[in-house]
Amino acid sequence: MDMQTDILISGAGPAGLAAACVFGAEGHRVTLVDPAPPVTGEDAPGADLRTTALLQPARDLLDRAGAWAGLAPHAMPLDVMRITDASQDPPISRDFDASDISDTAFGWNFPNWLLRRELLARVAELPTVTTRFDTAVTGLFTRSSGARVTLSDGSRLRADLVVACDGRDSPLRDLAGIGARTVDYAQTALVFAVRHDHPHENVSTEIHRSGGPFTLVPLPDRDGCHRSAVVWMDDAQAHARRMDLSDAAFEAEVNDRSAQVMGPLTLVSPRAAWPIISRLADRLTAPRLALAAEAAHAMPPIGAQGLNTSLKDIAALRDLVASEGVGTPAMLRAYQRRRWPDIAARMAGIDALNRTSKLDIGAAQAFRARGIAALHDIAPIRRGLMRLGLGT
Repeated sequence: MDMQTDILISGAGPAGLAAACVFGAEGHRVTLVDPAPPVTGEDAPGADLRTTALLQPARDLLDRAGAWAGLAPHAMPLDVMRITDASQDPPISRDFDASDISDTAFGWNFPNWLLRRELLARVAELPTVTTRFDTAVTGLFTRSSGARVTLSDGSRLRADLVVACDGRDSPLRDLAGIGARTVDYAQTALVFAVRHDHPHENVSTEIHRSGGPFTLVPLPDRDGCHRSAVVWMDDAQAHARRMDLSDAAFEAEVNDRSAQVMGPLTLVSPRAAWPIISRLADRLTAPRLALAAEAAHAMPPIGAQGLNTSLKDIAALRDLVASEGVGTPAMLRAYQRRRWPDIAARMAGIDALNRTSKLDIGAAQAFRARGIAALHDIAPIRRGLMRLGLGT
């Protein structure tokens, strides 16, 4: 006899774990499956060394789900977003300060491995959530009464709703016959951690020159040293060469690209490389199935929009399950209507920002610098952009 669950979530990355916390805290029976258990240690093989800023709406979502209490002691506040155009001499910088629109930080930065650790700990506390790690979804059959899911161990489950949080190459999206449009920017993001002489003062600094942004995101001090996480986007071939450099040679290029805004930078972690694409699913739903997170939308890591957009998907699903029923046609239609315009608009904005950041023609760079100054210096526009970025 098939096991019954209310909601099956495929994918135990940060978005899938958050979804399990959210739906489990609302009292739904949840089954979370993933081909591998989450890696939750900084030094463990396969650890995700990237960092993610959780913005105010994401904090509120996780707080209601009981997950924020475990994260809060590790949170690094982001009080100011600084944009610097280093293609100009001298560089042009503008600060977007959270105090303009709020009495709290824009967001809070976390290492991705730590997000997984704390979210998994909250999942383990919820009696309505069952985890099935080392197990993949291999089959999906849907009808009006529910979905039947076949797992790689041969077992089958029945669910009222299947939520795909299984990544940009989502197997569930493929099983449902949903296509996706992809833009390959021929870029890679290098991620690593550095120490520096100047304190970051809770300022996230995004430096533009050419090839893509170089972003320094605050980390907690360690061993008396100031630290930041770096996301450096550039041409894929250039970054492939940099991955092969010695630490000393790599640091020299990092310091040249950083424009010394934090003083000399010293590498304090391994380097990891992530290909940069945009991918948008043709639609967000099929019968009894909702695509969420990178199964629905993948985008370049600019403006902390990636996971925060994913958590907006989860928040919408939570609210619509409560109002329209679990996996009903009305609920899925409402999810498509509610999320599609916001996702499409954010992806278009990120695409434009990324293409602008890659400019290496003098006149175009000067136009970009003037645009940054204008957007900041007109107070109503500045505040509106900050609210838009937060999703509030």
